[in-house]
Amino acid sequence: MTKADLVKGVARNTGFTQRDTMGVVNMFLDEIGRVLAEGKNIEIRGFGRFKVKYRRARIARNPRKPTNTFEVPARAVPIFQASNELKKLVSEKVKSS
Repeated sequence: MTKADLVKGVARNTGFTQRDTMGVVNMFLDEIGRVLAEGKNIEIRGFGRFKVKYRRARIARNPRKPTNTFEVPARAVPIFQASNELKKLVSEKVKSS
């Protein structure tokens, strides 16, 4: 599913125009990105949690030339953890198909 597909589905179910729905979806995604960029977590009950995970700096090796090493800098990466309700819903839908 693409963002356009999501917008069409939400617009169809709510009666809003696709243009208005696209604006809301974009604001929602922008807000999630802004909050994660501040290093904060977001929890949406029944859906899941967006978290920031910090990875430490490390030394990596080129698999083709094991003697060739380089440093990977420390960084923050966004992580999504599905809620138990979402996991259960997906599991039930997959089993029934």
